[in-house]
Amino acid sequence: MKLTFLGTGTSTGIPMVGCLCPVCHSTDSRNRRRRASVLLLEGQTSVLIDAGPDFRIQALEQGLHHLDAVVLTHAHADHILGLDDLRPLSWERGIPIASDAGTLKQVRRIFPYFFSQVPGKSSRPRVSLEVLKPGKERTWGELTVLPLAIQHGDDTILGFRCGPVAYLTDCNGIPGETLERLSDLEVLILGALRYKPHPTHFHLATALEMAARVGARRTILTHLSHDFDHDVLAAELPPGIAPAYDGLVLEF
Repeated sequence: MKLTFLGTGTSTGIPMVGCLCPVCHSTDSRNRRRRASVLLLEGQTSVLIDAGPDFRIQALEQGLHHLDAVVLTHAHADHILGLDDLRPLSWERGIPIASDAGTLKQVRRIFPYFFSQVPGKSSRPRVSLEVLKPGKERTWGELTVLPLAIQHGDDTILGFRCGPVAYLTDCNGIPGETLERLSDLEVLILGALRYKPHPTHFHLATALEMAARVGARRTILTHLSHDFDHDVLAAELPPGIAPAYDGLVLEF
């Protein structure tokens, strides 16, 4: 299996509009972070986790020509506003969009034209909605994905485990039943927004604490704000933990 980080940034992306900080003006490509998303590939099967506002350019850079499914962690703008760009990928055979019921309700609300029965002159994505339940696996082709409940402030959203890797972004708490499902991980991908505490995200210290509890052989931090210069953060982290960057590829 191959996992590609399409984006590793927070909701604003990096560089952030109007910001004059050194990270936003860095010449290091690893400090240029599009909205967080990963692509899973096993054989001929490809599954996208989240489709934010940068999805079109992410897909073009990867040469993406088909998707077997899109799974969503939650319905915040930086995770779903690229769904309209599924249109050319979906026309031939359709694409299922899968998440918890609350997220799919928001997708219907934000993109009502996806599901309109009224004939229209403009093209629409050819998509279907599928409810995922935490702890119940779903298989598309050669990829099996396990949805996991995680906390994002007051909301319960989804993380995902796929074989030896788990992807848990936008969270500030992991329930006990989910922790039990994270044993024997080769790689934990975990959100770490900034240095200072945040009400709905792990910050660096709490992310490191959670990484130690999970005990994966490697932890990679994502959903990174402009607080973090890649090289500075990498030098600060303990062995076995590293920051992600856009375009990073993991193979299992």
